[in-house]
Amino acid sequence: MLEISTLSLRYGRHLALNDVSLRIAEGETVVILGANGAGKSSLLKAIAGLVRPEAGSVVALDGRSLIGMKPHLVPEAGIALVPEGRGVFGDLTVAENLLLGANPKRARDVETARTGLIYDLFPRLGERKGQFVRTMSGGEQQMVAIGRALMSNPQYLMLDEPSLGLAPIVVSELFGALERVKQTGVGLLLVEQNVSISLSISDRGYLMEAGRIIGENSAEALKTDPAVQQAFLGGAAA
Repeated sequence: MLEISTLSLRYGRHLALNDVSLRIAEGETVVILGANGAGKSSLLKAIAGLVRPEAGSVVALDGRSLIGMKPHLVPEAGIALVPEGRGVFGDLTVAENLLLGANPKRARDVETARTGLIYDLFPRLGERKGQFVRTMSGGEQQMVAIGRALMSNPQYLMLDEPSLGLAPIVVSELFGALERVKQTGVGLLLVEQNVSISLSISDRGYLMEAGRIIGENSAEALKTDPAVQQAFLGGAAA
């Protein structure tokens, strides 16, 4: 279980997260829905140890506190982040990017199997393992970013706007791969602008506004929630 409780975060005087609480069971897929500036990316960064939350905040994985853990140790604990903007190493090849993802100790004994899984999920990467990532399309670079995170053998995978700037056909391919990742038992925490497709692979969702969680329900219920439909599924904010 990944549990976040009473999590607050400030950037200077700005309160970015205010008493946020949520949970993700093992193997569950959860999406965080909210407008730009709601605090969704800040939440993922806080879980990943990239920003330090306020005193009294709780981030725990199977009862083990992650608060204060250095960012490079969070993947060792079992949580990987695919950041917005991908963060790939453009001057390295596909294979080299994936190899970097296998650095955590928990991944080293399964490196070969994980590499096979990545190339099975994304056959294009297997075909282009020697290609420099900077020469690839945005969709292919996102595949590299997801593959590199999966190479760490995570218990939970967090993704920040994985479909941003991608063509619909590529988005469909990416989410098809994430559905297969879900079937392997990896828990997924999504922040995603494409609400319809994210709800289609999710078990539950949380609504976030101005740094607070304002609602929670099953993905099926959120699909038919009038407020969610108006805000996200009916046009403007989707």
